[in-house]
Amino acid sequence: MHKYSGLFRAAVIVCLAAFTYPCFAVETHIWEQSDQASFARGTEKNLSIRSDGRLTLAPAFKELDSTGVPYLWAITQDSKGTLYYGGGAPTGATTKVFMLPQNGASKVLATLPGLEVHALAVDHQNRLYAAVLPDAKIYRIEPSGKWELFFDPKCKYIWSMVFDHAGNLFMATGDDGLIYKVTPNGEGSVFFRTEEAHARSMLIDAAGNLIVGTEPSGLIFRITPQGQSFVLYQTAKREVTALAEHNGLIYAAAVGNKMTGPRVTGKPPVLPANKPPVQATGIAQQGSAPPSLAPAVGTLKVTVTGGSDLYCIQKDGSTQKIWGSSTDLVYSIAFSRDGKPLLATGNKGVIYQIDSEQLFTELLNAPPSQVTDLFAGKNGVLYALTGNVGSLYSIGPGLEHTGTLESEVFDTHDFAYWGRSHVTSSSAGDGVKMEARSGNLSRPQSNWSPWTPVEIDKLGGQIQAPPARFLQYRLTLTAPTGSGRTSPEISAVDIAFLPKNLPPRIEQIDVAPYNYREAPASSFLERSVMPSGSPTTLTLPPVGQQTNNVRSVNIGAAAAATLQYHKGYETLRWSAADPNDDDLTFKVELRMKNGELWHVLKDHLEDRHYAFDTAAFPDGEYVARITASDAPDNTPADTLTSSLESSPFTIDNSPPEITDVRSVTSGTNRKISFTASDALSWVDKAEYSINGGEWTLLNPVDRVSGSRLLKYELSADANAIVAVRIFDDNDNVIVKQF
Repeated sequence: MHKYSGLFRAAVIVCLAAFTYPCFAVETHIWEQSDQASFARGTEKNLSIRSDGRLTLAPAFKELDSTGVPYLWAITQDSKGTLYYGGGAPTGATTKVFMLPQNGASKVLATLPGLEVHALAVDHQNRLYAAVLPDAKIYRIEPSGKWELFFDPKCKYIWSMVFDHAGNLFMATGDDGLIYKVTPNGEGSVFFRTEEAHARSMLIDAAGNLIVGTEPSGLIFRITPQGQSFVLYQTAKREVTALAEHNGLIYAAAVGNKMTGPRVTGKPPVLPANKPPVQATGIAQQGSAPPSLAPAVGTLKVTVTGGSDLYCIQKDGSTQKIWGSSTDLVYSIAFSRDGKPLLATGNKGVIYQIDSEQLFTELLNAPPSQVTDLFAGKNGVLYALTGNVGSLYSIGPGLEHTGTLESEVFDTHDFAYWGRSHVTSSSAGDGVKMEARSGNLSRPQSNWSPWTPVEIDKLGGQIQAPPARFLQYRLTLTAPTGSGRTSPEISAVDIAFLPKNLPPRIEQIDVAPYNYREAPASSFLERSVMPSGSPTTLTLPPVGQQTNNVRSVNIGAAAAATLQYHKGYETLRWSAADPNDDDLTFKVELRMKNGELWHVLKDHLEDRHYAFDTAAFPDGEYVARITASDAPDNTPADTLTSSLESSPFTIDNSPPEITDVRSVTSGTNRKISFTASDALSWVDKAEYSINGGEWTLLNPVDRVSGSRLLKYELSADANAIVAVRIFDDNDNVIVKQF
């Protein structure tokens, strides 16, 4: 039967099989799913999957607003609980900023000139500041929706904004990597030069220091209020996309492979002249449309390669990598109620929770392909923005009431019978429901069986789906009534199955050259009369590869073999296979080519070769039959066999005949002629000896051998004793004296 490894553990489960099948020596297999990778190959809804394979209900994930824009990039909240969020797309001449009041309906707060909003901030007066790009500018937006130009840094990108306790606004920019400081009255200046292309992310720590992440060197700076800088860490990635602080620990996410070659730093910018605010009512001043957005790394295009790393910088400044992904791109970092880092990623829309240095959880899988920002709001509610499509979601604080996992389709590779399923659950089955279905198509379609329930208990539940090649299960987790934040937990699903036994097959039979066999146990080598030049050993190619003097059915292949000369022996070799990978035994039989009765030479043979002494059989043409049986791995009732017959071969132990002998003497010379013939084999060689001397090769009259009848002539002294010996191609020999 099939022997799986890794996730598909193969084992003889005697006790488990006893519930479904009789306890014979039949091998039952287990389809086991117990890790994150196997569960993640299925389709989950409202479930979280921890890295050690624990399935639980996910936090409640509710869409609050679907804006209709392709991407949302930034979110913030004022003291009244009103949410502000914006984004856009690299097309058009304007972008929108949205608002969602507490207990109110979402609406467009303002329409600003620019393509995208990448940063938002709220001051102590609940006034909103929005940074647009390209040709980055900061607009201040009143609660009424009126906006005015607050500051123009004369740069291309503004990636992050943050207020300090004094009301000064700091902004991280590109593509000259400058940090600006803008006073509450709109007077701004360069606060720090990173000497990088982009100051990509930023926060103010508990001590009032700026923490800044850069691109393309992936640096993390600490900058004091006095402008003194220190690089806390240089990451292995290109771009530090997100920073967050919790309990004095700084978390940094970095993405992308670093480019090779010399690093190009940003050039010093031309400092802008501060201008008084420009009053506006939501309509930009007339003029040319803004230029198109350049494909900066900071936009986190889906073409960014190299995945992401998450670092934790301790209070003493030491840094360690605590998580990494080769494919996901981290956009934002937030924290759960119990202080665990949460990562917003693309391009599969997964929100990860970092549980420890060893464990993490795929907490949520959003319908959009990117989760672009996370924001910890008031009352313990976490908010998420998405891209492709741009929507606003709330996360928690409670759990989803119900969630499902529809497994991947399991292929047994054969028609199979289903046994019992065991679900390892913390709730002993409470709040967990299982169903299964089966089919013979690789993808579930209308021609599969319907979902049927599977009982969950300590003894396991019988899979009621009909026998088939493919199987799929579905788990449904439901939070107990009134449980609040509890969830059932599943750590493993085991399903027993028994593939239908299929017959073995003999793929190829080779008949080795006559008079050769494998070396006997005694290593005895028969040194009977051999024709000149015959080898004492013979190395044959794998079964199925043609060679001279080997008659075969060209079907398969097996190992090469070295045989030794042993007069009168015939060796049969064969290759065989079993679709269930069962152990096999073989029966070897022999019959005359035109006969009907099979004679058993050997039964219950484990080797895939057999040599026998042909002297026990009359000369003639024969056929061998090899029968394979999978009895070692099956019950008598389930044992299957198959057979294959060889091509005909000859058994010939009779020597040639010498007839038509003539001896004519003339003076001192005698001329001898004779005919050599053989009933079954070709006459292969003739030799003569005079007065007991060396044997000398004698060619036929027409000089060409290879026939069943050949004529020979030789001359010798009239008084000499002449001996002649004739070999056929099976090394049978006759000797005659003249």
